[in-house]
Amino acid sequence: MNTGINLSAWMTGIIVGLALTATLAAEPPPQEQAKQLMSDPLKGNCLACHKVAGGVFPGNIGPALQNIRQLFPDRAALYAQIYDPTVINPLTVMPPFGRHGILTEKEINLIVDYLITL
Repeated sequence: MNTGINLSAWMTGIIVGLALTATLAAEPPPQEQAKQLMSDPLKGNCLACHKVAGGVFPGNIGPALQNIRQLFPDRAALYAQIYDPTVINPLTVMPPFGRHGILTEKEINLIVDYLITL
């Protein structure tokens, strides 16, 4: 009996759909992704030097990350600071996260979007 449905293609579509749904559901919200990056020792690791509200074992080398919009009213300036702080201060101990490829453009944007809410 031919129903006109290609069972193999139909099953493949179902499996792909379920895989996409599982992938999308597994990705945390952007704010949580930013927090993970900020505490990941292989990525941002902001907490090694900065105090952040709710952070575990915050550092005290850099300024506390609070009232960021007052310090960086221009989002692009905050992005630039994370990407390569040596442009503004060649003697800074803050790594150039973007220039050195430690963080991707997307990751820096996630962190910036989170920081401007503090």
